[in-house]
Amino acid sequence: MIDVIKGWFEKHFSDPQAIILVAILVLGAILVLYWGSILTPVLAGIIIAYVLEGLVCRFNRLGLPRFFAFLLSYALFITALSLTLFVLVPLVISQVSQLITDFPHILNKVQQLIVAIAERYPVLADQEIEKMLGGFSTELVSVGQKVVSVSLSSVVDVFTVLVYLVVVPLLVFFLLKDKVEILSWFRRFVPEDRGLAYSVWKEVDVKMGNYIRGKLLEVAIVGVATFIPLQVMGMNYAATMSLLVGLSVIIPYVGAVAVTIPVAIIAWFQWGATSDFAYLMIAYLTVQFMDGNILVPLLFSEVVNMHPSAIIIAVLFFGGLWGVWGVFFAIPLATLIQAVINSWPSIQNRVV
Repeated sequence: MIDVIKGWFEKHFSDPQAIILVAILVLGAILVLYWGSILTPVLAGIIIAYVLEGLVCRFNRLGLPRFFAFLLSYALFITALSLTLFVLVPLVISQVSQLITDFPHILNKVQQLIVAIAERYPVLADQEIEKMLGGFSTELVSVGQKVVSVSLSSVVDVFTVLVYLVVVPLLVFFLLKDKVEILSWFRRFVPEDRGLAYSVWKEVDVKMGNYIRGKLLEVAIVGVATFIPLQVMGMNYAATMSLLVGLSVIIPYVGAVAVTIPVAIIAWFQWGATSDFAYLMIAYLTVQFMDGNILVPLLFSEVVNMHPSAIIIAVLFFGGLWGVWGVFFAIPLATLIQAVINSWPSIQNRVV
């Protein structure tokens, strides 16, 4: 048994560069797992700066000096952040508050629907109907209590959010402005013989950067494209539903199906089985169709070459590990694992 383990270790870790790569990956995992909550603003600043770096490079390639490209990219970031904080967030908070207020009305409509079903199908026992209504009421009260508790806890965390809103933009500013100096400082602590780590990063950098930037752009486009027909038709909670639809594209395959349910339910409660309900669902499904068949191929062609089952497993695993952030970065992290496997010395030798 010892000889088998020794042979496996020598086969896969005989290259010093492999040891360096493993050490870097382990150190990064430890930092995120054990100090992730403390370093949250730092990690957020690094991610945003990394996303904006792609924009800086594009402006730079168009002939704009790096300093002015950095200023323009940072100005766009601050503008987007301001619009989100002062336009989108208050609107969504207002609509969520209205939705909580409308809960009793929604409950009454559901009860009427259940009673109508019982009258149409008398085979259902009255006891079962009462049990169903009671269970629904209990669940709705429970949801309301959870919403209130989350709101109260959010008030406690307001100070933390305000600190992040100051610290993160400052970090993004200096990380973008002094990128060359910061990278030069970090290289002093990394071994010179890092060819394998560099080749892995080079592959991941292209795919991960394009994926994250493309995904953020997809969230914005799908959210706006959904908001327009919902707002034009006068649907209740249009901004909140559009935000959910936009964020749903983060979860491949599952997100679009999951978010369709609340959109359809709210539309049905507002209009019932009418032509308005049908028109809205046609408009909504058209946006989903265009996203899956036009936007996604346009933004992510050849960016991520992984089997759908591997993507779903990655979303489940990293989502269970890190929650929403794990879901968002599931595909980039899976891309990192794929790049490590493809670049591993023993695998390359075996292919040769």
